[in-house]
Amino acid sequence: MKRFLFFGVLLTIASCATEKPNFSPLSTSFYSETKTSDSEKGKSIDIKIKGNVNASEISNLIATFPQFKNTALNNEITKLKYSLQNYLYAIDAGNVNGKNKAIKDFEKSYKKVQKLRPNLTNDDDEILNRYLVRLKTNVSAIEDYIKGN
Repeated sequence: MKRFLFFGVLLTIASCATEKPNFSPLSTSFYSETKTSDSEKGKSIDIKIKGNVNASEISNLIATFPQFKNTALNNEITKLKYSLQNYLYAIDAGNVNGKNKAIKDFEKSYKKVQKLRPNLTNDDDEILNRYLVRLKTNVSAIEDYIKGN
């Protein structure tokens, strides 16, 4: 009986000590498509995106973004999520021009989403606001880190 209890406790401890899986949209299969050109060799981004907390939170927010009843808003949110994924891919590949283009696309989509917000109910507006604030905060944190290095 003591042996059974010992293995039960050991199994519980071992199962609680494992790490959560990383559901980041970043993968190694896209590297060939997003390599930097010869003209960008002098410029690079010095950040490890796979271990970055802000990048992980952006990925999680992209994956869990809610759907709304407004189709125009949903279409713009899809563009916003796509530009954020491109942003993370460009940073991971060290592609400065791709990062800058993705930031511009993100800003355009962000502004369009802000214009469509008055059509939402108060609850949906609060949910959308929480997601947008967290996305913008994490992008700003990554940009500050890149500029600091």
